[in-house]
Amino acid sequence: MKTVAIEEHWTTPGIDRMLRTESGDPSIAHNDRGDLPERLLDIGDQRVAWMDEAGIDVQILSIAPPGTHGCPAPQGIELSREANDLVSEAVAKHPERFRAMTTLPMSDPDAALAELQRTAKDPAHVGIMSYGRSGDRPLDDPAYDELLGAAAALGRPVFVHPQIPVESVRQASYRGFGPELDLGLATYGLGWHYEAGLAVIRLILRGTFDRHPELQVVLGHWGEVVLFALDRIDSLSYTATHLERRVSEYFRTNIHLATSGMLVPRMLRNALEYTTADRILLSGDYPFHRVQGTAIAEFLEQLPDEEDREKIAHANAEALYRLR
Repeated sequence: MKTVAIEEHWTTPGIDRMLRTESGDPSIAHNDRGDLPERLLDIGDQRVAWMDEAGIDVQILSIAPPGTHGCPAPQGIELSREANDLVSEAVAKHPERFRAMTTLPMSDPDAALAELQRTAKDPAHVGIMSYGRSGDRPLDDPAYDELLGAAAALGRPVFVHPQIPVESVRQASYRGFGPELDLGLATYGLGWHYEAGLAVIRLILRGTFDRHPELQVVLGHWGEVVLFALDRIDSLSYTATHLERRVSEYFRTNIHLATSGMLVPRMLRNALEYTTADRILLSGDYPFHRVQGTAIAEFLEQLPDEEDREKIAHANAEALYRLR
């Protein structure tokens, strides 16, 4: 069966150098295990060879976390533009195998909008890789509303990716176990997922999808913990009387869920309690996970309906990202 994997990470030498020397973001340590540095820098023939071996037909490339978020505006603009041009070249060389999510300099909302518009007619770019905040400014801040409106108008889905919590939150909630365990708890253990899930709930509560009903957002890791608390979160609907619908209803019209390499049948079953197979996307989270075609096939066999298997394997991504 054809497979389209979204959220397949890469980076540029410039972004990698900036993160290591200037950002102060400790989560960059997760990019240094084994051969990850080499694989993240590769968006050429070696990656395609691995895709052939793994049984992945198409990757939608996205800058590895934390990208250019939090990077000062002039530098962030330059690094984002460079990344977008490099990935366009990679797609041009392998047009049947790659597409890309646009990298935006989110520390400057006006510059981010300008970069989105610059890449708007480039067929390589089919979505946006974002995070829940840039510095201290959350994605639901009114400063980003024009950008989100443009994303909706252009049909560019926004992937809200996890990022490490701010220092004050880490100090209050994720410290006390030693440096390595503290970092793990603040990132892959829990902190990453709370950050991304909360960002999307904030977008809903801000009325973003009422103002921009065509805007589509993707959450990785099966909804970043939110689904498991959605019944409780839905009680906010009684207080958020400015919203046109209940909080949970936006998950059926504006939110998509990506697997992020976690091909876990019980998570699939849980997701289908809240949404439909039309809103679940295959995501390998390469190179942090390296899913194989056999594992994908075994996972999809959990779905009794052949059409649903096709949707998750490739058809949903083709429709959402307009790959056809």
